[in-house]
Formats: sequence, C-alpha cells, structure tokens
Amino acid sequence: MTLSVRDAVLQRRSIKLFNGQQVEKEAVLGILDEAKWAPNHGNRQPWRIVVGAGEQLPKVHELLKNLAIPKWEELSEEALATQMKKFTLAGAYAFVLVTEDVRQKERLEDYAAASCYLQNVQLLAWEKGIGTCWKTPGFLDNPKFREALKAQPHERVISMFQFGYFDELPKARVRKELTDFVTEFEI
Repeated sequence: MTLSVRDAVLQRRSIKLFNGQQVEKEAVLGILDEAKWAPNHGNRQPWRIVVGAGEQLPKVHELLKNLAIPKWEELSEEALATQMKKFTLAGAYAFVLVTEDVRQKERLEDYAAASCYLQNVQLLAWEKGIGTCWKTPGFLDNPKFREALKAQPHERVISMFQFGYFDELPKARVRKELTDFVTEFEI
C-alpha cells in the first residue's frame, strides 16, 4: 500500500497496544535507513540508534523489566506478566541517542533533527503497516540503561521507540483549530 504524504500524516497514530507479532529486523533497519533523509543542519546526522529486534528481543525485555518495574521480584507471576505487556507486545525496539553539543544552538538543532528523523521513521513504518510509539520513560537516563546502550558521555538517550503490528487502530484525538495556534504577522 502506498500512501500519499498527506494521508500518512493524517492517518498515522501512536500505537500503545501491539499484538505481539515480531517485526523483522530487516524491515526495521530498512525504515531506519530511509528515514536518514530527515532535515538536519549541516548534515550532522546527530542520531545513533540501538536496535533490539529478533533474537535480541528477550534481552531487551529483561533489561526493561529490571529498569521499569520496581520490585518486580515481589510481584506475582500474573501481575508481572500484566506489567510486562507494555514491553513484550512490541515487535521490535529502537533506542535513539543524540549527540549533545556543548553549544546550545547546535544542541537544539540536533534534537530537532533527531525529532524530524523519528517522524520520518513513524511515517515510513506506517506506510508498511507497522505501528510505532515514541516513548520517553524516566529510566532513559538511568546509568544501567545508558551502560546497556553503550551511551557515551556526550550522548543523550531521547527515545525508547517501539515498532509492532496491531489489531485495532486507535481513534484520532482532537487537535487544536488552526486559529488556536496561528496568528497573522502584524507590524
């Protein structure tokens, strides 16, 4: 299915409930490669991606369980399984790191560029029938998480990006009217 850019922008939704079907690592890598055409000042391409797909998924799940679910050892098997659904039903992961330049202007440009990159990822995945969800859980700055991703001191982890297939399309949430966020320039 080929969508127009307009259709992809208007129809794409963040998927919060995946169906558990794995996404092929090659599909994820293809999307990540195509998304690199995002606008980025000076062609710095300030992003680095750590992919968890295929045989790496159980390792990702274990890491997330240990970081995201406090005192998971104290939970019943059923309660732990319920908590883990938000992690185990995604079909692949991409953890996004961005270079943190010491200069504020460049740091802001690089974060904006990485955001454009991730929007490209979302739209390209949507075109292929793959849902995504861009998450920013509190553990992204956890030293154990940073160590697992081999994050460098000059890198910031900005996203836990989930890929997956889904059975039900979430309803669109209401957006502001144009007049609520656009005003005309007056001299």
